[in-house]
Amino acid sequence: MRGRVASLPYMDLTLAVMQNFGVKIELEKNKYMVKGGNSYQGREYRVEGDASSASYFFLAAAILQRPIRVMGINRVSRQGDIRLLDIFEELGCRVDSQEDWIEVTGNILAKGDFTFDLNDMPDMVPTLAMLAAFRQGKTTITNVEHLRIKESNRLATMAAELNRAGIKAHETADGLIITGGKMNPADIQTYNDHRIAMSFAIASLAEPGIEIIDKKCVDKSFPEFWEELAKI
Repeated sequence: MRGRVASLPYMDLTLAVMQNFGVKIELEKNKYMVKGGNSYQGREYRVEGDASSASYFFLAAAILQRPIRVMGINRVSRQGDIRLLDIFEELGCRVDSQEDWIEVTGNILAKGDFTFDLNDMPDMVPTLAMLAAFRQGKTTITNVEHLRIKESNRLATMAAELNRAGIKAHETADGLIITGGKMNPADIQTYNDHRIAMSFAIASLAEPGIEIIDKKCVDKSFPEFWEELAKI
């Protein structure tokens, strides 16, 4: 492995699970070594909820300014995406948590200009970009140029669809700049990308005129998303 590693927490999470099941891993500088003779050992293991999927309901709490609790997830997690909650707190939300749940309560969002480096949690860029659309001020997201090779070019697609909905956004060399404003009704193209669909679906809770084209693309990661969304 050469060069800078993007999305490092995902690798750390994988290594931790391997070690929990008995496989020894040695780290030397930027090399991971697994010696022959290792074998996985059976054990009881609790799989926590997915922080990436939970983020859309945290977003709903933030833009609707109401409390929403997600069960089966812990803030003390190896999942890098859980750190989005730190940003939500910085932008004015309240976060409460216990061992098996996290509750976000939306509040008046902080105004002004903010810059966030999301290299360690790039899947949270659509979620944060959508929050930025509802906040007064400019939000700059940096260090996520690798989003161009996800299910879609998420930098280009988020900028295009935000602009389609009346929010000023543009792609930079390594991220996005979004200026919050009034979102207009629009038919949102998903580019067969589940995260584009889910982030704009949350926006539709605050702007009923937002319609998602190709709702089925969420099946990749969250087949029950629309049923869960209807509960809000």
